[in-house]
Amino acid sequence: MPESIKSLIESRVSTGLYDSSRTLPDEVVNELVRLATRAPSAYNLQNWRFIAVRSEEAKARLKAAAYDQPQVLDAQVTFIVCGCLAAHEGLAQALQPSVEAGIFGQEMLEGWVAAATSGHENNFSKQRDEAFRSASLAAMTLMLAAEDMGLATGPMSGFDTEAVSKAFNLTDKDIPVMLITAGYAAENNWPQKPRKPLEQVLEIV
Repeated sequence: MPESIKSLIESRVSTGLYDSSRTLPDEVVNELVRLATRAPSAYNLQNWRFIAVRSEEAKARLKAAAYDQPQVLDAQVTFIVCGCLAAHEGLAQALQPSVEAGIFGQEMLEGWVAAATSGHENNFSKQRDEAFRSASLAAMTLMLAAEDMGLATGPMSGFDTEAVSKAFNLTDKDIPVMLITAGYAAENNWPQKPRKPLEQVLEIV
């Protein structure tokens, strides 16, 4: 019986040790990204991109850009999760399937495109903030999807942004927001670390 989302959240750990002897089918990698793209984004911009680093050669490139952290080599795959700038430019195309599905009409599409363009065009800070929000939501969705499949994951912020961009030919519109290692955990990973009590982080007004 599948675990509840609550139990997945409570049991998830940030994995650093992987069993490098095991393999992960392409179908699983594809499904993880498919589920990650179910995350929300403003205007349904879907302003994210994923690079699945799997070959030994690509892993070596990424390891060098991630301060030589060994889990990049040992994990079955490491995702470079990118947020995309200027996503409003492709919003009409992104929303067209919603019109075709009858979710809303062409007038709504045009209104959303106008609003997004007005708010995002010539506003780099807003584009960047939105790119980071969307990529982060997609990254967490991917990690929970992996947990549900019995896989381990580890989000990583320890990498050289410019080096990753150069090593993987990212465009100036792609911001590498985080790395997520994924695969089969080895022994001796830490359990989930205790969190601050609610009274320190929650205010109800």
